[in-house]
Amino acid sequence: MPSLPDLLSNNRQWAEGVKRRDPGFFDRLARQQAPRYLWIGCSDSRVPANEIVGLMPGELFVHRNVANIVVHSDLNCLSVLQYAVEVLRVEHIIVCGHYGCGGVEAAWKRTPLGLIDNWLRHVQEIAERHQQLFARAMTDAESADRLGELNVLEQVANVCRTTIVHDAWRRGQSVAVHGWIYKLQDGIIRDLGLSVSRADALVKEFGRALSALGGGAAT
Repeated sequence: MPSLPDLLSNNRQWAEGVKRRDPGFFDRLARQQAPRYLWIGCSDSRVPANEIVGLMPGELFVHRNVANIVVHSDLNCLSVLQYAVEVLRVEHIIVCGHYGCGGVEAAWKRTPLGLIDNWLRHVQEIAERHQQLFARAMTDAESADRLGELNVLEQVANVCRTTIVHDAWRRGQSVAVHGWIYKLQDGIIRDLGLSVSRADALVKEFGRALSALGGGAAT
């Protein structure tokens, strides 16, 4: 396991490598931040946002929490969302979950973990709302993966329902919200087929994406 001095050494090597390839990179980066994308993802250390989509620092604005949850009482997430939309004027908001998510698995199995149980209650409610999508023949792992997909769809809907995104659409700002999920076993991102770019499209697009998983159109 690398020590803290190893991490600092790695940082210096990385910075030197970047400067060799692009001598003006850090000067440009320090002067402005102009990402086109906001990434809302899981805190899991195996899902490095910039790296898996091949973007450099400054190209992806990122918010991460356990199980990539967006709730209207989370001022941290909403502050990131507001800054991204109103100040940085991002064009795309990507909610990206991942298969094998420990938070989602704990929510499915109702594994007691302490304080975080209250946070994961949001995910348990999604499972309860879409019980018809969990076949009896599914293993726990398969059910947790299905719940991970549903969680992404529901969080996309939650982003779309925020006053921040509604206000952006009302004033004609171009911003779209997308639902993706990442597979740890092969490093590939799957588009879950939910992209919303205006308020009146949410119900239809959500229903279409949910139907692709075998469910109905209710949100």
